[in-house]
Amino acid sequence: MKKSYKIDVDCANCADKMEQAAQKTPGIKSAVVNFMTLKMTVEFEDGVDAHEVIKEVRENCKRVESDCEIFI
Repeated sequence: MKKSYKIDVDCANCADKMEQAAQKTPGIKSAVVNFMTLKMTVEFEDGVDAHEVIKEVRENCKRVESDCEIFI
């Protein structure tokens, strides 16, 4: 399943850090952050609870870039 989320991030480098953190999160098949549109597109692995996984993605992103936000 693929979903897009609105994000808030200050720079392209921070967006790259968010993308890398999201990709390392268990339950994520792929994650792409587009700094220009301020969107994150996430593809979840089959059988996972997308809402719970995206909460973990948000926590992982905040560890690498504390002032970023993913609007769930």
